[in-house]
Amino acid sequence: MMFSATDIGHWSPVISHSPFALIPAWELGNDYRLATPVWLFALLLIPFALWLRSRRPVSVLLIPFAAAWHRPALASNSRLPALLACLGLAAISIALARPQKIEDRRESRSQGYDIMLAIDLSSSMLAEDYERNGARINRLQAIKPVVQAFIQQRANDRIGMVIFAGRAYTLAPLTFDHAWLERQAERLRIGMIEDGTAIGDGLGIALTRLEQSQRESGGRRQGAFVVLMTDGRNNRGTLAPLQAAEIAKARGIPVYTIGSGKDGFVPFPVLDQNGRPTGRYQRMPADLDEGTLRRIALMTEGRYFRADDVRTTESAFAAIDRAQKIEFQAKSYLLTRELFGWFATPGLLLFAIAIFLIRGRGARASPALSSPIPAAR
Repeated sequence: MMFSATDIGHWSPVISHSPFALIPAWELGNDYRLATPVWLFALLLIPFALWLRSRRPVSVLLIPFAAAWHRPALASNSRLPALLACLGLAAISIALARPQKIEDRRESRSQGYDIMLAIDLSSSMLAEDYERNGARINRLQAIKPVVQAFIQQRANDRIGMVIFAGRAYTLAPLTFDHAWLERQAERLRIGMIEDGTAIGDGLGIALTRLEQSQRESGGRRQGAFVVLMTDGRNNRGTLAPLQAAEIAKARGIPVYTIGSGKDGFVPFPVLDQNGRPTGRYQRMPADLDEGTLRRIALMTEGRYFRADDVRTTESAFAAIDRAQKIEFQAKSYLLTRELFGWFATPGLLLFAIAIFLIRGRGARASPALSSPIPAAR
């Protein structure tokens, strides 16, 4: 629907700070409302004025036209001017209450966090040392639904994703389109990137995705953090993990690190030359560099989590969600069309007619009042 500038009022907050907003706006149904209903108390002047008129003369400074209403000639001939004045006062009171037609409703929220997820896709993530419903699953299969649930819980945040193995790439930039991001997470698989573990490069690219000058204060990034998940130690890339951590520290970006997998020897599927599982397993030693992950978290004022099963993985993401949660102040806005003129114009017109009738009757009554009284014979 299209509206012209003369038809539509303006976007205004539901909660007004006007000195006349002593009473909240009244919703009348069918998308109509009174923005300042306190003016309806002016309707109480009508019975008060009528009561005073019936008791004694009233100054025109208090009640408009009251002196004219009280003239015996007018009171005896017609009550129409008083009725019109009361109707005019009622219409103007309603106009001052600001009747409005609601054309549209919208809600704006404060901006939330910017979050980058950095996920390890090295071949070691194929280790099947996790279980779900009694079935053995690999590390990537274990974290996928947890990551997707985390995305769903952060509805007000922009979230992006970096994947790394021998190299690091941006899978998704920061976005509010979480449904699309969940689909990208579902597509994750081992072998998308050449093998290796470039933890430093993965963290470094995640940090570059958080570079936004409008969210910086004193050179430090505001409202952002990184979640880094890996099951190994850095053996590829150009940027060392602690060098990337220094960058995060300088920019005030917390890094939450999650170490995946169990300690010791873990079952690893044997693959054929095409990369497909053969159904056989061999036991391989875990190679998680917990020390580096702890130092990254400590340097950046984040936190380290050890996720050696599905439950602890879920707990790690739940703890991050609680730690980096802020209260949002939602503001509702209405696009309204003012109906002031619908009541103000008839109200003023009724007052004008009342004045005209009062003056007309007063003019006709004046000759009678001023004519000489015949002398008694």
